[in-house]
Amino acid sequence: MKSLFYLLAAFSMLTSCVSRKNQVIKQNILTLKDSYCKAPFQYNYTNKVPSYNSDSIIAANKELKPMFSDQSILILNALDNLDEVHDIIELKKNTSLDAQVKVLQLKGKINSKITIALTELDAVAAEFDCEGERVAQIGSYVDNLNDSRNNKLILYSIITGAAASIAGGIVKDNGWSNAIDIGGGILGAGFGLATLNPKGQKVEFIHQRNLLRDIWTEKLKAANFPPFVWYMYTEKKFSNKEKHSIIGSMKERWLHYQFEDNKTDADQSVIFSDGGFYRANDLHNREAMLNQMQSATRTINQNINYLLLDLDRLIL
Repeated sequence: MKSLFYLLAAFSMLTSCVSRKNQVIKQNILTLKDSYCKAPFQYNYTNKVPSYNSDSIIAANKELKPMFSDQSILILNALDNLDEVHDIIELKKNTSLDAQVKVLQLKGKINSKITIALTELDAVAAEFDCEGERVAQIGSYVDNLNDSRNNKLILYSIITGAAASIAGGIVKDNGWSNAIDIGGGILGAGFGLATLNPKGQKVEFIHQRNLLRDIWTEKLKAANFPPFVWYMYTEKKFSNKEKHSIIGSMKERWLHYQFEDNKTDADQSVIFSDGGFYRANDLHNREAMLNQMQSATRTINQNINYLLLDLDRLIL
């Protein structure tokens, strides 16, 4: 009987510790529930995106092809800097000091537009990064909740088995002793099977400003992405194989790896909504998708770097 008392006392202390830990976790979840990644000042971008008639744009500027790649020509068009480039080419034919000064002034105008484009890319990548970190934190807390739950169930299973064993030893009647052993075994097995819950705990997570929804639906909300960034995402000329746009290729990978090629499940996923109740697996998927978009956004800098190199060769 004394052994049973000690066992119950230890059980009470352990469950008390787990309960306090869960309270801390739930308080942290409340803190992370709403996004802190939104910029303090929201710039209202227009919905006007540069023309997607890329072949016509390149054909209309074929005299630039010896100096610029097709992608550089399209970026110059998107930044509304093609006129400046044509003027520089004409001025380069004149070796006067006045012409050289005008060339530098025109290059300054182009560089100013490029700087704005780069800061827009950095801002979007930073928000993807911040949202990814926010999801990772709450995903970690949900994992802890699931671990705590499983630890409690395992503890219950151990306690049940031990209590049944002690009680079986105390009870002298063989019939009652066997019944206690069998009942304790069934109850302990039930606690053990409960740890196999594949879905685990869920938590409310809100993201009314949902960048991933715009990507999935391929519909631009003016407040979410600058037009230049959206153009780079959606123009096929800036993808590796030019078969799909950057986000078109991204959606294919998401559908295959995150949703197992089930488009209906993907369309109805909480990931592309204003938010709701997430399970750990959904949170980890959202984190991965945000990180992938952050990487895709940063790779656009390579295209702008090539444009800067082309401009420098033109000026020199």
